[in-house]
Amino acid sequence: MSKKVSITLDDEVLDFVDQLASNRSSFINNVLLQEKKRIFMRELEDAYKAQANDPEFQEEISVWDIAAGDGLNA
Repeated sequence: MSKKVSITLDDEVLDFVDQLASNRSSFINNVLLQEKKRIFMRELEDAYKAQANDPEFQEEISVWDIAAGDGLNA
């Protein structure tokens, strides 16, 4: 779903957008989607680092690793 909005851009920024794209809305939408993805990936990386440095979590993982390798086929 898309919504029409009005934004204000500096002349320099608008000239830049116009040089790179024939469709302003599509270009700005794609730039913002890329930024959203970049932020998500950074947050995901930070969460993985936090897990790797959490001794309680690592202990729980090691218990599951042992259980998964117990040789039982479910």
